[in-house]
Amino acid sequence: MLTTPLLRVLKQQRPETEIHYLTKKSFQAILLENPYITKIHSLEGGLAAVLEELKNEDFDFVIDLHRSLRSRVVKARLQKPSATFAKLNRAKWLLVNTKINILPNVHIVDRYFTTLKRFNVKNDGKGLDYYLPEHASEKVEQSLPKTIEKGSYLLVVTGSKHKTKQIPKDKTARICNEAGLPVVLAGSVEDRQGAEDIMQQLTVPAFNSCGLFDINESAWLVKQSRVVLSPDTGLMHIAAAFQKPLVTMWGNTVPAFGMYPYYPLSKQDYYRIHEVRKLHCRPCSKLGFERCPQGHFRCMNEIPEHEVVSSIRQLAEFYK
Repeated sequence: MLTTPLLRVLKQQRPETEIHYLTKKSFQAILLENPYITKIHSLEGGLAAVLEELKNEDFDFVIDLHRSLRSRVVKARLQKPSATFAKLNRAKWLLVNTKINILPNVHIVDRYFTTLKRFNVKNDGKGLDYYLPEHASEKVEQSLPKTIEKGSYLLVVTGSKHKTKQIPKDKTARICNEAGLPVVLAGSVEDRQGAEDIMQQLTVPAFNSCGLFDINESAWLVKQSRVVLSPDTGLMHIAAAFQKPLVTMWGNTVPAFGMYPYYPLSKQDYYRIHEVRKLHCRPCSKLGFERCPQGHFRCMNEIPEHEVVSSIRQLAEFYK
């Protein structure tokens, strides 16, 4: 839910509402600047410790967007009226294991809004939110080489938690070289060596930012880019929040799960989806694996590179 408009719309349509947010400490950085959150509660000290803190707040209503064992415990202990997001796991299981798709053609963000039905809160259609701290640019601007100018580069997301979501390194390099734009590679410290392998193959000006910056600094790099190339991962959603021109490549997961880029209604042409449709083994998981279960990784390998390059060039030209 890192960039969902749920908080914005709730606060704007019911301004008297006080919104508290319970999350892991590792996710707090992306929420601290959100002006619609009254208070953030952390799970750092364990669930038992935070439950007492939550009880003292005496909430009127609890919204559960995670539907996990932990969130069920929270609802049970607080004993307040609540609404729970339907994750549709059975329908996802059916799609993964039988390739029968009964999932609704509705983005997960729009489905989040069903938890606010009783308050008559309606989505405003203005897309996602992401709020950067003022200092997010300081370290990044000092580190960028002179060959990489703001607003000129292709931001390439090299990593993902699951390998079967990642764009193959050789394929990434060929796409970048053909696109012809300066390149910034973005990812975590775990992605840095893989990004270095890509760097060795690039013939365009490039900068490997993997592991050098925190999430907000990487988000600043996304915001300053000309166009973004990403697999199905977190920075893809951050790019959508900044309404950047975005080209996506899909491996073992599918947009049908409802987590494709979410843009304002007026900017639906700002992104492109590239995937191998009707592949017998796809989707093989709703999350991902360390390696392709079939050993061929056709879902990524068979995406035509010239089509991806064409999308990058078109978006870079149209929305520069």
